[in-house]
Formats: sequence, C-alpha cells, structure tokens
Amino acid sequence: MLGRIGPIFQASNVSVIYRSLSTKSCATTTTTATKKYKKLDVSGIFPPIPTPFSAQDPGKVDYDQLRNNLKKWNQQPLSGIVVHGSNGEFVSLSEQERVEMIKVAREVVPADRLLIAGTGCEGTHQTIAMTEKAASLGVDAALVITPSFWKAQLTPNALEAHYRAVADASPIPVILYCVAKNTAIDMSAELVIKLSSHPNIIAMKDSGGDVTKFAKITWETRDTGFQLLAGSAGFLYPSLCVGAVGGVLALANIAALQLSNLVQLHSNGKFNEAKQLQQRLIDPNTAVTARFGVSGLKASMEMQGFYGGPVRLPLLEISKEDKEVLRKILQNAALLPSA
Repeated sequence: MLGRIGPIFQASNVSVIYRSLSTKSCATTTTTATKKYKKLDVSGIFPPIPTPFSAQDPGKVDYDQLRNNLKKWNQQPLSGIVVHGSNGEFVSLSEQERVEMIKVAREVVPADRLLIAGTGCEGTHQTIAMTEKAASLGVDAALVITPSFWKAQLTPNALEAHYRAVADASPIPVILYCVAKNTAIDMSAELVIKLSSHPNIIAMKDSGGDVTKFAKITWETRDTGFQLLAGSAGFLYPSLCVGAVGGVLALANIAALQLSNLVQLHSNGKFNEAKQLQQRLIDPNTAVTARFGVSGLKASMEMQGFYGGPVRLPLLEISKEDKEVLRKILQNAALLPSA
C-alpha cells in the first residue's frame, strides 16, 4: 500500500514545507498605546506529544526519553511541537513536571519550529500564572483548554471573560482549545468569532469535527488573520477545505510525513489524492484516539521506534490482544511494514 500514495516529502528534506523564522514568529502589532502582541503563523502539522513516564517507575517522567523522542520528531516535516495537550496526560502531572517538560522541549526543539504549550487550568488566575511561566521558558504560544469543573456556570459570557483575561495578561499569543468530548464544554462559533477580535487570541484548535462550525468561523474571521486548527486527523482534509490552516493531531506523533503530505496535496490542488490519503488515515487515527486512547498511541509509537512507555493511573495499559489489533490497523494503513 505504500506505493498507492507516494511520499511527497522525505524526512531529510523537510525544509520544503517550512516557512522562514521571520514568517513564523516575528511580526508585532500595536493594539494600544502600551501593549504589543505577536502574530504567529501556526499553519502546518503539530503533534500533541505524550509524556514519557519511566518504564520502571510510572510515577516519574523520563526526561531522557523525552529528549530522544523530540530529536526524532525534529527529523519529521512538522511545524512544531505541542506539549501538554490532552495526549500529554497533563491533568496527571504536577506543576513542577509541567514546567520541566517545557524546559526540556525548548532545549531540544529548534528555534525555527514553534513550541506550543498547554497552559489551561480550572482557574483563570492559575491559567495566567502557568501561561506567564511558559512564556518565560521560551514557549511561542499558549494552548488554553476550556475550564470545565463548574459546567452549569460556564456560560458563553463566563468563557469570554476567562479567555479575555488570559489573553490580556499573556506575554505570548493564545490559542483557544475546545475538546468537548473530554470537557463537556463546547464553544459556539459565535463565541469564537467574538474572541477572535482580541489581538492576542490568534487561533483555535477544535477537536469536535463540526466542519459547518469551522466554515462559519473561517468565513466570519476571513479578514482578521484568525487561524483554525483541526483537532483530529480524522477530519483534517474537510477542515482544510473550509479554511483550516493545519492541525494539532495525535496521529502526527507517528504519521507526520503522511499528514504533512495531505496538507501539501490540498495546497497544490490535488484534491483526489488528498481525499484518498485522508481516507487511508481514518482507521489508524480512530485507533490511537477514541478506540485505544493514550495507551494505544504510546504503543503505536513503540512500534515505530519511539519511546512510548506506560500511562499513569487512572488510565490503563493497552492489552496484548488490542496491541495486535492496533498493529494490523497500522500495517493496513502503510504506517508499519506488513508482517
């Protein structure tokens, strides 16, 4: 099956899809007499990387394995790295672990790639503090998940107040993060459009897969520079078709080349090839997200020569039987050699 969609990029020639550092990060816009905000280009593919816990002691983060994995991802056609996305099990990490993960990532991720860190907490003040800390460590943008504990009180007005307070205080650009499957908190297109007017809110990652919502947001913000990122590889292609600029995708941890190819095929107007590649990636994407979860993603990484390692309780390890099912899914999608 490898021959059906031939590789457009080689890992040794990843510069083909990179924009220069100047287009990635450096423009600033004055919005008040005293405040300036950076404008970032967040187009392309970003893996939300798993946290590597020690095989001997899952209570400890294995920072050496983190460095090794990051060096391998550096050889892939990626626009950057996301630390502390949902696949990073950030809700199971201490503040110190979150900070140390960011430190190590910034040491290893080169300056011409973006480092985005999840900084969302349940409280607005805590989110601001974590965002300021991430900025001080060299993070390029903050990915801020919706708070979710006070569900009944988290009205659109409350969410708007939260995000505006964070964006006002943040030294770095803010990316909204909506993952209603995990939080049970959705952000309507109308709310996102309102928040897009804030000069320090530059983008949104949405994991819901509502392409109609994507289309409405991209149309209403078409003149503002606001950017949308697909939150799952399962709907990357249709998202691109209605204006998304890329994705923060669990599958990118093991299929960076294929997903970057898909973006480039779409950009080049090769829509039928892009559609076929999207179709081929549906099953493996479902396997490492909804079906087998983080433990499945880590197992798939092990199959490709990355370090996956264990998950932390309350998550459970993938069974041997499911691991073999996962292996066959990856083989059928040409993400692993056939047996």
